[in-house]
Amino acid sequence: MQRTTFFRPFRRTLPVVIFHFLLCIFVTGGLAADGRLQPADLAYLGAFRLPEGSGNSDWTYSGNALAYYPEGDRAGPDDGFPGSLFGTGNDTQLFVSEIDIPVPKISTARRLEDLNSSRTLQPFTNVFVKMVPYLEQPRVGMTCLPDLTGEGGGRIYFAIGMHLQDTGFDPSHGWFSTDLSRSQPAGLWVFNGYTGYVTNDYLCRIPKAWADKYTHGQYLASGRAREGPWAGGGPALFAWAPWKDGNPPAPGVRLQHITPLLLYGHQPPGIPEISSRPGQRLPDNADADRYRGCEWLDAGHRSAVIFIGTKAVGASWYGFANGVRWDYGCGQNCPDVPEWPYDNRGFWADDFRPQILFYNPRDLGAVADGRLETWAPEPYAVMDLSPFFFEPDYTREDLVNYKRDFVGAMSYDPQRQLLYVMEPLVEEDGRSLVHVFAVQS
Repeated sequence: MQRTTFFRPFRRTLPVVIFHFLLCIFVTGGLAADGRLQPADLAYLGAFRLPEGSGNSDWTYSGNALAYYPEGDRAGPDDGFPGSLFGTGNDTQLFVSEIDIPVPKISTARRLEDLNSSRTLQPFTNVFVKMVPYLEQPRVGMTCLPDLTGEGGGRIYFAIGMHLQDTGFDPSHGWFSTDLSRSQPAGLWVFNGYTGYVTNDYLCRIPKAWADKYTHGQYLASGRAREGPWAGGGPALFAWAPWKDGNPPAPGVRLQHITPLLLYGHQPPGIPEISSRPGQRLPDNADADRYRGCEWLDAGHRSAVIFIGTKAVGASWYGFANGVRWDYGCGQNCPDVPEWPYDNRGFWADDFRPQILFYNPRDLGAVADGRLETWAPEPYAVMDLSPFFFEPDYTREDLVNYKRDFVGAMSYDPQRQLLYVMEPLVEEDGRSLVHVFAVQS
């Protein structure tokens, strides 16, 4: 007797059906076949408040630098948020403090009293006192790596500079111990060959497997996205490894182990400004854009390199916040300076938004390999942070408080896949707030 089966008519068409099904999933992003994290993969967990001042400084006007330390707060509760955060406080002092990480909470009414507060683990300490003179409008970034020299413990790596740098190639990078009572800072070193306008603001770690493959064990990334035309047309990023130049390198040493990963233009030798030709800028870049942090997110088999900052929306200009333009060549015909609080001259726009840019690490690997130009990678996704922030809108009150940035630094816990983001000038006294996102693998 001949056997029959229901599936026999579909034997030839079944492979075609499966192919089209998988193709549909790939096109719609269901499989995330290219391994890229998406904005929807960042789940908002809430926020927490920063503590009162300590050690002759406080968290008012903070937000410049933040570093996650996995070994911090070992005696803390088992609440799913272990470790600690190192950060710089008031930006006229740049003292460093360590705090614990409380459980974040969501306040739908955006009420600060609904949130938990962190506590001080190590009081503010002037780590940079012997290395850095007074800095006008400072830029500083920090990140933490375990000690790579075999001595044990951990280190905070940092980059430091200021808004205007005449020479552009001043010593700017260093490290210090996580024990602030004996921080033993090392540096400052020169980021050889590249102006501070693209190197001395944000820092982040690079996953070991990626760094071993593309940058010969350079596990740190450093960069800056200075507003204006002097830093090219987008955020810059460089892999580096100071321990390859000494343990520690002597002060003033020119670091040699550097690999460009992003640079929207090219660096003329000895010139502090980046030269950026047409076609070398991000299509949506504006001179008023300011990116304050980078992190290398890795979750399962997916990853992304992200930059966080304040994005100019609508028309942008150089001049004053009330719309008055200022031409560099105006000579004797320059406009009158507006009255306070509109008298702060700089790069402005119709509106601003806090946002995250998502880059594909594979594209940065192609740059490191020489297969792509440094200006070729572009963000594949953008995330608007306004729905999560307590004060995401541009108002006159922000000018009164000198609030130019809606977002500050950020840091990442790669083991638990938690992202910490600072929102400056939220508290009545000028303290920042810390938002927490879970990166879903």
